[in-house]
Amino acid sequence: MEKEKYVAYVSTYTHGDKHGIKIYDVDMERGRFVEKDKVEITNSSYVSISHNGKYLYSITDFGVESYLIRRDGNLRFINYAPINGMRGCYLSPDYTDSFLFVAGYHDGKLTVLRLKENGSIGEITDEIFHKGLGSIAERNFRPHINCARMTHDNKYLLVADQGMDHVNVYRFDAVNGKVLLADVIRSDMESAPRHVKLSKDGRFVYIIHEWKCYIDVYSYEEKKGQPVFEKIQTVPTCKTEKGSTNASSALSFSEDYKYLLSTNAGDNSVVVFEVNHETGMLSEIFCLPVSGEYPKDAGLFPDNRNLVSLNHESNDMTFFRVDMEHGTMVMNGPAIKVDVPNCIVFHKLREE
Repeated sequence: MEKEKYVAYVSTYTHGDKHGIKIYDVDMERGRFVEKDKVEITNSSYVSISHNGKYLYSITDFGVESYLIRRDGNLRFINYAPINGMRGCYLSPDYTDSFLFVAGYHDGKLTVLRLKENGSIGEITDEIFHKGLGSIAERNFRPHINCARMTHDNKYLLVADQGMDHVNVYRFDAVNGKVLLADVIRSDMESAPRHVKLSKDGRFVYIIHEWKCYIDVYSYEEKKGQPVFEKIQTVPTCKTEKGSTNASSALSFSEDYKYLLSTNAGDNSVVVFEVNHETGMLSEIFCLPVSGEYPKDAGLFPDNRNLVSLNHESNDMTFFRVDMEHGTMVMNGPAIKVDVPNCIVFHKLREE
């Protein structure tokens, strides 16, 4: 039987390099990447793949772009669409691949766009500016939307507002692409909720907080037509010492959802948790240095035996062999240079 083949898409800022998406063949045996291709796009701060695995969507300076994922993993440009606001920082499709949600950090704007069956991006169906004042401290005094993700039942959109220290829960009209505020999940003051992920079965929600370096775990269910979230756990992503300036960044599951990982700038570490699928609770396996500056994202290889860290300020990717049983991580070969990397997505190539 032929082994499954994967590619990795790495999005980057384009400081002196016009290719904002790098494509790598994933060498599972060696735990390394081999550069395959690159795509000309400005400041790709985030990429996301459709749930049917056929299309990739990316942030660009001028809005959003869609790409067809070819059988070999290379990308073919489909179209571009404006978002009628400042550049976005995050995007994700709904579970029917009918709509695309774009989070705007700079202007606190949520944009909903229609997706067409051929993967192209259509018109804007809704747009909301978050309003309000948070605590008057540093940048944390006005709305900054950092993430927008659907619940697995495709009923509610979870929108993390880093500036306002809460996650807005919007009821989603999947026919017209409209959102309506249904609930608010409140975080600690000046904790800066950054990214949201959901468990494989959709029963648990994980929220990473950038400034206070912890993950909140919530159970989620719908009761009598209303979303209900109950906090069940809070876990730190690193040891915080007085005077330290750490910031949590990444939040990603392994392909089998058995592990959840996060990264910490300042501490320059990656933390890996085991996920209890029954209770949703997290147990730390290790928190270890990544040998790079500001790990903005990291990912476990699909075999869970290797890990890559995207180091935003040292302009490289570092690779490690991981042993979950013994809680160890050992560097695997030299770093690969890549300018200001932002996020990574693994993609299994289709066999047909």
